[in-house]
Amino acid sequence: MLRCIIPVLAVVALAAFTRDEEPLMKLVQTIPLDGVNGRIDHMAVDVEGKRLYVAALGNNSLEVIDVAAGKRIQSIAGLKKPTGIRVLPGKRSVVVASGDDGKVRFYDRDLKLVSTVTGLDDADNVRLDPQGKLIYVGYGDGAIAVIDAQRAEKVGEIKLDGHPEAFAVETNGKRIFVNVPTTRHVAVLDREKQTVIATWPIREAEANFPIALDEANHRLFIGCRKPVKLLVLDSDTGKTVTALDCCGDTDDLFYDPAAKRIYLTGGEGCINVIEQASADQYRIIGTTRTAPGARTSLYVPEMGVLFVAAPFRHGQRAEIRSYALRG
Repeated sequence: MLRCIIPVLAVVALAAFTRDEEPLMKLVQTIPLDGVNGRIDHMAVDVEGKRLYVAALGNNSLEVIDVAAGKRIQSIAGLKKPTGIRVLPGKRSVVVASGDDGKVRFYDRDLKLVSTVTGLDDADNVRLDPQGKLIYVGYGDGAIAVIDAQRAEKVGEIKLDGHPEAFAVETNGKRIFVNVPTTRHVAVLDREKQTVIATWPIREAEANFPIALDEANHRLFIGCRKPVKLLVLDSDTGKTVTALDCCGDTDDLFYDPAAKRIYLTGGEGCINVIEQASADQYRIIGTTRTAPGARTSLYVPEMGVLFVAAPFRHGQRAEIRSYALRG
């Protein structure tokens, strides 16, 4: 649990926009990233190793954090716009996609570079299949690359109508749901046949970037930036069930099935906590201020924490903030 791996430096209740006496998110740890400039993209965690990996996109580096000690322990330079990261289960090796050089790099648990897949221009988000045997990387003008995790070799490709942003992989099915903001739709893929089986138009808003999936209730959550909306879609039909206003400039959101909540972060400088009363009913129950530009995050249920990346901006230092979740 969180108390076992994260030393509580000070429990600071941040201001909330709700009428709750206490915020639903409490800042319990701040980890400085001195010298890290520019935008910070996505993160991944090695729960067993108690390490957090941060794609410092604007700094062209991979930042490695010891979560238990609450400090950065390594910085790997020269990655040329790192974006997506995943930790391979069992091996605890790290996969990092870089957009500017079109490479997907494989590091072992000691962070030694062991393999590289090339030719993936504008490589972006990274996901794994349920068994951790295949790696999916969004890239280029419209494709998902399929990479064999064992051989570190590209073994397939699924063509799309535009550059893919975030995507969600079913655990109990064979579908992948992909946000394609340039065409304002969600592409539904059959990962076994490696083909597109449906495209669902997004009519209520545009700039659909983050995505999360509730498989049990057949719901898909889409974060949009223009206007700022959280859309809830039926994952069987693509029909929009409901729409909520949310934090602006969103880039990450996560569904917590145990708590029946959605956690959404946006560069406007806030976290939304959204309650799922039923498959069709949702409401924001808490909003916590973070920092300008802090739009990327990572929810780690095993730790009971939401990590939020705050970039260096206007005197604000670059740092990772850890928020504990109140029940």
